[in-house]
Amino acid sequence: MEKCVDYQELLDVATKVGFHLLENGAEIYRVEDSIRRIVMAYGVPEVDVFAVPTTIIVTINPPDANTLTKTKRLYTRSTDLDRIYKLNDLSFDIVEQKPSFEEIERRLGAIVGRPDYNLLIQVFAYALAAFGFTLFFGGTLRDALCSLSLGAAIRLIGRGLEMFHTNSFFINTLCSGATALLAVFWYELGAAPHIDLMIIGAIMNLVPGVALTNSMRDIIAGDLLAGLAKLVEALLTATAIALGAGFVLSLHRLF
Repeated sequence: MEKCVDYQELLDVATKVGFHLLENGAEIYRVEDSIRRIVMAYGVPEVDVFAVPTTIIVTINPPDANTLTKTKRLYTRSTDLDRIYKLNDLSFDIVEQKPSFEEIERRLGAIVGRPDYNLLIQVFAYALAAFGFTLFFGGTLRDALCSLSLGAAIRLIGRGLEMFHTNSFFINTLCSGATALLAVFWYELGAAPHIDLMIIGAIMNLVPGVALTNSMRDIIAGDLLAGLAKLVEALLTATAIALGAGFVLSLHRLF
């Protein structure tokens, strides 16, 4: 197969795998290493990959052929560990088996095209997470039961704002504010005794734990630019959460 490799197609396929890894929240080192290994598996000895959270640049120097470069811009990112796991398996299979590019495209399409969980399941998961974290942080059963509505509200509001392509900073701010507002409502109604524990338990759904962990991993690995970019993103998310909840709680204390 190495004698008749279409290097442009190889570049496109390898970049697509890296793009979808990055799109679903993979670490920068994993993205760069996957692209590099895929290209080298098909007989290209020299590969340069540069990835940051919003862009991938891949340059290959095939034997007896012109240098090829491809740039891929990333506009939206999420965290989907299941897709990362499957894409990682695909990259290992490509390196070991060297399948045809058509087969790679077919498997890649199946992974990327897998439907997300429906909204009802997502709302239930957010509510259950809020319930569990409220108990974990020392809340009473009444606090935890009320926090079910807070977690559900976060997902419903977030989903509605995503439909209008709202910036993630404002999504986190509004979701955090709505969470605090509901917590105040249950507290004033006498249904739950602890506003703070309900809010903390619910907003754990918004805390960028994976992004923060990946930023530290990238910085330690030497990918300073990518690591700092992810760190800034995580800090902005934390700021948005604090602004939303803090504004509502300030109003509650004032009035």
